[in-house]
Amino acid sequence: MTGLTPTRAAGLEAMHAFVPAMGRRYANGRNYDRGPGQHKAVSQLSPYLRRRLVTEAELAAAALEAHGPENAEKFIQEIVWRGYFKGWLERRPSVWHAYTRGLAEDLAALDKDRRLRREVERAEAGQIGLDCFDAWARELVETGYLHNHARMWFASIWIFTLELPWRLGADFFYRHLLDGDAASNTLGWRWVAGLHTRGKPYAARADNIATFTGGRFTPRRGDLAEVTDGLEAQEPEGLPPVQPVRSPRAPEPGRPSLLLITDEDCSLEAHELGRFDIIGAATLAGSHLRSPLPVAKAVAGFEAGALEDAAARAGYAPTRLEARHPDALARWAAGTGAAQIVTPFITRGPLHDWLTEVAPYLEAEGIALCELRRDWDEAIWPHATAGFFKVKKQIPRILGDVVPA
Repeated sequence: MTGLTPTRAAGLEAMHAFVPAMGRRYANGRNYDRGPGQHKAVSQLSPYLRRRLVTEAELAAAALEAHGPENAEKFIQEIVWRGYFKGWLERRPSVWHAYTRGLAEDLAALDKDRRLRREVERAEAGQIGLDCFDAWARELVETGYLHNHARMWFASIWIFTLELPWRLGADFFYRHLLDGDAASNTLGWRWVAGLHTRGKPYAARADNIATFTGGRFTPRRGDLAEVTDGLEAQEPEGLPPVQPVRSPRAPEPGRPSLLLITDEDCSLEAHELGRFDIIGAATLAGSHLRSPLPVAKAVAGFEAGALEDAAARAGYAPTRLEARHPDALARWAAGTGAAQIVTPFITRGPLHDWLTEVAPYLEAEGIALCELRRDWDEAIWPHATAGFFKVKKQIPRILGDVVPA
């Protein structure tokens, strides 16, 4: 996985190679974790999808054309899950803020508690003495990837068997996953912990692991905690109320504009940028914002390659910026004479938090930050208010609205 080429061309090539497996083969084999180098039943396109080097609509269209709606159903549902999680977090932004605050508290506790620090270090190094967990920890660090089923087992063991703080586990994933996404990662861990679908934690079971790893791992039943309750007692107030989807400020045609390229969306062609008077462009590296701890070099490297590829395809020689001090973006923009910055929509997560800090600096320079939101998100997010089932019922309509016929 770490050898992936971070370009749209490579992503499309991988997509086309997987098209024959997007139907029944995926539905029947998707839950099996065969191990590093053997993940043939799943696409492993997630690092490309995460940055929209390949888009959700393109994947869904390819699956439908090759297999039809019935046989492609499971594959398409997994594509829609990512949009559901993004929309859910957009509708409940306080859940993200609670995660970042809680992580800061957990990291502070780690500094003070030598025993906890030792246990977390052993878990991250794959040295707890449970073969399956240790192998997954090493695979994550070495490859930047884990099969989705392994992510669930790993998170469950971290939370319920090792009794480690769930946010530290989520941070471990986010620092190393090439496809790391604020919404999918945070809500995935919350789901395992019984906080997303409250009162329904995910239990890692020995027989399930043995079956779906093809016998590679055969933990004993007593090796794993018996999970009867989740962590909902940690949030007795329950889930926050659903908020309206944030409305982005729309760019105005005719105003001198700057294009800001982030790894939120590296397929700029779909946004019809020719309608704007773009006088310059910049790439904005922000992978380091994922965590207060060092983020894996492979993650930053994939981001850098994706940003360069996006700029080249759009025909720009960009200024290279990093999301460090919040005045950097405003200073660059002010020096160009631009009146607005145009960028694809920035979803809830660390880059959105950073741009919130940037806003006063841009305002002081009289520069508007304008965002372009995709039809795919517009179609899914209004339904992302509760569990996935509400979105699932809308999939035929969503596909009819946003997938090319």
